[in-house]
Amino acid sequence: MRLPKPFYRLPWRFDVERLRAEVAALPAEAWARHPNDIKGNSAARLISVDGGENDDVNGRMQATAHLQQSPYIRQILASFGVVWSRSRLLRLAPGAIVPEHADINYHWFTRVRLHIPIATRPEVRFYCADQVVHMAAGEAWVFDNWRPHRVENFTTDERIHLVADTSGSANFWQLVAQSDNPAAPVRQVPYIPDRQLSPLMERARLAPVMTPGEIDFLILDLRSELIAQETIPDGRARLVRYHGLLEAFCKDWRQLYALYGDEPDGWPEFVRLRDSIRNASRELSEGLLMRTNRVAAHQVLEGRVLRAMLSLPQQPASAPAPSRARTTKLEAPIFIVSAPRSGSTLLFETLAASSQLCTVGGEAHWLVEGIESLRPGAPGVDSNRLTAEHASDAIADDIRQEILSRLRDHTGQPLPEPGQRWFLEKTPKNSLRIPFFNRIFPDARFVFLWRDPRENISSIIEAWRSGQWRTYPKLDGFDGPWSMLLPPGWRGMNGRPLAEIAAWQWDRTNAHILDDLQRLGAERWAVVEYANLLRDPAATVARLCEFLRLPVDSALAERLSAPLPPSRYTLTAPAADKWRTNEAQIAPVLPSVQATWDRLRALS
Repeated sequence: MRLPKPFYRLPWRFDVERLRAEVAALPAEAWARHPNDIKGNSAARLISVDGGENDDVNGRMQATAHLQQSPYIRQILASFGVVWSRSRLLRLAPGAIVPEHADINYHWFTRVRLHIPIATRPEVRFYCADQVVHMAAGEAWVFDNWRPHRVENFTTDERIHLVADTSGSANFWQLVAQSDNPAAPVRQVPYIPDRQLSPLMERARLAPVMTPGEIDFLILDLRSELIAQETIPDGRARLVRYHGLLEAFCKDWRQLYALYGDEPDGWPEFVRLRDSIRNASRELSEGLLMRTNRVAAHQVLEGRVLRAMLSLPQQPASAPAPSRARTTKLEAPIFIVSAPRSGSTLLFETLAASSQLCTVGGEAHWLVEGIESLRPGAPGVDSNRLTAEHASDAIADDIRQEILSRLRDHTGQPLPEPGQRWFLEKTPKNSLRIPFFNRIFPDARFVFLWRDPRENISSIIEAWRSGQWRTYPKLDGFDGPWSMLLPPGWRGMNGRPLAEIAAWQWDRTNAHILDDLQRLGAERWAVVEYANLLRDPAATVARLCEFLRLPVDSALAERLSAPLPPSRYTLTAPAADKWRTNEAQIAPVLPSVQATWDRLRALS
């Protein structure tokens, strides 16, 4: 929420020791990765949609099991007399940061974030715009999260805050206003044993179709912040065109709403209008920013309006769309997952020599990103990360039928059906989509290939430099084209050195793979180390085939009888210690990947 100034310390104080005791009582599994996958950041969910382990903000909020076992935290939240939305304990590891960002989504337009520090050190710093504070344990703070803000924990201890979202009552905002008054009485909120209180929690959901009045309100506020970059020559003309686009959109939305209301027969028209403004905004908003936080105009329109204006129910699972192709089942498909430039093409091409396997001929970026709702920038999709929730019945059917329509045998010839063959797939972006494909193929097997980070990071650096692996020419929030897969949290890499970006891609991809696979049964996945594949391909592939129950037939044996040829995506000729050409850039970033490297070596 936009506020008149960056920080407000509320006149409330809390029992720090009791808070720490309740935090310490939580089980280790209560802590989950930050929803934006910020390294060193984790959270224990207290209030969530349906009380589940999720980070959603649209739905009926309920207490999680972690809040139910924390009576003092319940008392604290209830004491404010406000209605709470998503609320968590946020933990920042020693030496970790929250990268600078601004909260621009619809959720934050009318909500503020309350911080109550529980475990902290005086050296921990919270920055907002041009101000910096230390939030001391037991205090209560709110801040203007529309402005750019960041947190630094350059200490040897964890920092833990109770962080709760609310739109706030009139009395709450009067307390906020008193933060400037040193004479204002400070309210102490002690722990009262046996006092069972339950905080008020949001029940309202997004409407299927946002009303014209709310659309006007959101857009008008956006337009009040709109400026052009100083460096563009036609900035004024662009502003005029973009203001005109937004004004016309509001009028058309009002007309559609007058015609249909929120009745289902009008939903396709609303979707078409939303998609039309989305495409036009991407083109016309180039060089336009928000005055306060310098965030790109289209990025704000997308997060604040376009992703929230329609909340249409999914088609019921009991009435799936009619299949448009064959219904042959793909039995136990095999997915190779790895960080980019790990040697997955070499492994794929080696296994694909088997007559017992079929493929779609190579990498299948089109399989997922051919579906508009799954591309980065679509509602609820900010990166290449997809979860089981993205795999609706209709999408799962489309994915299966697309694969079946493009199958090739080991010689590259089209296959009318897989027959007794298993489907083999290798697309690096899909390494961030294991829960998605596990939902579509519950019997899928996964082959996890990993490579020494020194070699792998060097190869990623060279791929970026070559310009041959550019996947996203233009991203809101990143200067210049992006190469290879796009993990969650990518905006934090804007302006960072190339070696740091490469190390981050390696680390985040492997960490996601490890976390996702370890949620599956051990019989569902196997690990291959790239060094072993190079050192002894025949033995490595034989062990893998044993796991896959795949006979080493004559075609595969012939492939393994000679040194493996370079894969089709080899950039430069293989050589021992080739990574040392980039050693000066790689050495400083290795500490940032050490924890993931240790996890990988423990698998071998």
